[in-house]
Amino acid sequence: MRDKSKGYRIFTVLNYILLTLIAVVCLYPFYYVVVASISDPESLLRHSGLLTHPLKEITLDGYRMVLSNRRVFSGYRNTLIVLAVGLVFNMVLTVLGAYVLSLKQLMLRKPLTIIVIFTMYFSGGLIPAYLNIQSLGMMDSLWALILPGAISTSNLIIMRSAFYTVPDSLSEAAEMDGANHLQILVKVMLPLVRATLAVLVLYYGVSHWNAWFGASIYLRSDSKYPLQLVLRNILINSDSQDMMADIPAAYSPQVMLLIKYALIVVSSVPILCIYPFLQRFFQKGVMIGAVKG
Repeated sequence: MRDKSKGYRIFTVLNYILLTLIAVVCLYPFYYVVVASISDPESLLRHSGLLTHPLKEITLDGYRMVLSNRRVFSGYRNTLIVLAVGLVFNMVLTVLGAYVLSLKQLMLRKPLTIIVIFTMYFSGGLIPAYLNIQSLGMMDSLWALILPGAISTSNLIIMRSAFYTVPDSLSEAAEMDGANHLQILVKVMLPLVRATLAVLVLYYGVSHWNAWFGASIYLRSDSKYPLQLVLRNILINSDSQDMMADIPAAYSPQVMLLIKYALIVVSSVPILCIYPFLQRFFQKGVMIGAVKG
């Protein structure tokens, strides 16, 4: 018993050390970006290797140029619009679809479920999707970023599995009291699967926040670009001339590097601030239907 206890303590110590190293490896890239964004740009350009503290004096010039730029502001605005409107469509349609598929008395429930799952593995492809958006008149419109992905099949299955865990006796009792399906859904089912709802809100929210590919295909006006597409154009295409209009050409590489780091921080901080508040729902919300259903 003593040897077992000693071995357990050794395992615990090694486990903590390993997890700490993994955490450092995962967190250091973001720490590097934050420190680099407030470092002296000339020193940063010459620096190589690990970065543990701001180089020379702390400067906020990168954040000043990023936050005063009209394209970053419009990118934030467009992303928030897509996020707010898209989440409403996502959650309403996902909840309604999952509730219907969870009804055991639904005719052709299994064939309908198979058809829904089929879309997870096979799709029409990029060209049919583009032609579909074009024929619906949604080109160069934010609706092209909201409606095509209104329902995620995997999230729909998670929500359906969560509804399966609700005892049938609760919905049957509500039905005997005269409740219709909408009342059963809102007053009985949803309060019991709040953890799953929180997880799906985060899944859909992160998806909207990070989306840029659809915008690069369907949008033509710079004023409608979401934040991530603005970020991509600056980081990959070095498209930041309007930010550097008043910067001498000799300082362009240094300032460009500072702008890139500052823009990464500005675009990442909002979602990082929200994530910890929903993290506690992850295990319960995703695994709630893993055993039953």
